[in-house]
Amino acid sequence: MADSETFGVEKGHGEEVIAWLNGQAKSQSIKLEARLYGYNVMTENFGEFEMFSWIGNVQNARKMIIKASKRFKVKVIEGGYKPKEKIIKMKKFDFAKVKNGDKTIGQLEFVSSRFGNKHWEIQNEERH
Repeated sequence: MADSETFGVEKGHGEEVIAWLNGQAKSQSIKLEARLYGYNVMTENFGEFEMFSWIGNVQNARKMIIKASKRFKVKVIEGGYKPKEKIIKMKKFDFAKVKNGDKTIGQLEFVSSRFGNKHWEIQNEERH
């Protein structure tokens, strides 16, 4: 089972989207559990997002978050895209797409310290 903390939903919609994701996963017998973890990220181009973590299958998580974006008409962050290079660095990186339904409207680059319990921060963002 995979997990990720670089998924997010437009601020103000976190509780309803997470409840819907978990309900849909349960009704469809999909192994996916999502939880808000009380952390928000502000982007210059896309607004503020409530970040959430999930445990389960990455393909299911990606499909479900896109369905949630369409259903609630909100922007979402679809994270978990790892960099390809295998260089050991002092910081860890993760990449994400900002989506509005099926449409990708931007990309984010997250960074976090490898040491300690630090939250992900946005290092770079790009609008499409």
